[in-house]
Amino acid sequence: MRPLSGDQVDEAVAGCVAALRAAVDQDWRGVKAGQLEWSCLETAEHLAEALFGYANRLVTGAQDYVPCDLAFDEDADAAGVLEVIRSTGGLLAATVRTAPRQVRAVHPYPFGSADREGFAAMGITELLLHTYDIAQGLGLPYEPSAELAESALTWLFPHVQPGRAPWPTLLWATGRGELTGRAPVTDWRWRNNLVIPAERLTLTGIRPAAAGDLCLGGDGGFEWLDGGPYQGTRVATTQMVKAYEAGVHRPEFGVFALVRHEDGRAIGGMGFHGVPDEEGRVEVGYDLVEGARGQGYATEALRTLTEWALARDDVDMVFATIEHANVPSQRVVSRAGFARATVEEERIAQEEHDMDAGLQLYIRRA
Repeated sequence: MRPLSGDQVDEAVAGCVAALRAAVDQDWRGVKAGQLEWSCLETAEHLAEALFGYANRLVTGAQDYVPCDLAFDEDADAAGVLEVIRSTGGLLAATVRTAPRQVRAVHPYPFGSADREGFAAMGITELLLHTYDIAQGLGLPYEPSAELAESALTWLFPHVQPGRAPWPTLLWATGRGELTGRAPVTDWRWRNNLVIPAERLTLTGIRPAAAGDLCLGGDGGFEWLDGGPYQGTRVATTQMVKAYEAGVHRPEFGVFALVRHEDGRAIGGMGFHGVPDEEGRVEVGYDLVEGARGQGYATEALRTLTEWALARDDVDMVFATIEHANVPSQRVVSRAGFARATVEEERIAQEEHDMDAGLQLYIRRA
């Protein structure tokens, strides 16, 4: 996994300025930016305001919008505009580099907040897309590196099936282009990762970029306790990457790292084996590194995740399948409110889900 940091923000800023500098003598006020309703100047102002706002929120960890906007002077020219983009981009890059790993700040869609990687990814995506828009309006060529475009997709578009090339896929996913075999996009949103707080830990949604690194033996950008993660987390993220590549991944039903509040270390993984079926049933699984076992973390996390799932309209039942000999895990699900399935329920599960006869079924209903 290519770490997402201020370096990539700097790279995107440099690409923006290099591409648009050739048109500083053109009229940015009187030309629309690509397919947007904004002029090139208005689009550049929006871009600078976004970069400034992201840095502003991230540096303070603001949980509400900071009452401060950025606006160009009435007589701002294109050369001055590019300097503002350079400065606001530099502010965001520096903030991403210095923000603590655990900081999250307000961003409305879809889960209400973003972390430093999320703000970096949003800044990069704003830069790539609006540089493209302005370049279109001014008749300039522009294409960012495939790595930057892939970063935008794997950090902010987990619901979008990857295409043959990242940049055309990103343009298509944001309504700016076409992809063979895919319907045009007319309405889109990026998606920051979901985090669900518990008493002593946070369930932190793992993004496709991090999942890809974990299934290849990396750390996914987390600091793991005792050299983790455990093998079950790597297997789960491997399945998550397959779902992402197939275009069926829904991030809220993916895999979560269990991050301990006291030291910021990841102590295990927990998540779903897929999306709810037509009857609202979804399966959950989990593991912990050895040094975190026996302290109630798994029970706390499972109870939290299950309650979150059962509060949704599309989930009526959460179930777990556990080996007969795994008594500690049976105790975990029991303490989290699950009940042992009846013989008939286990029989039906074996038929419908190809469940191994050597497994026990535990159920928690809404």
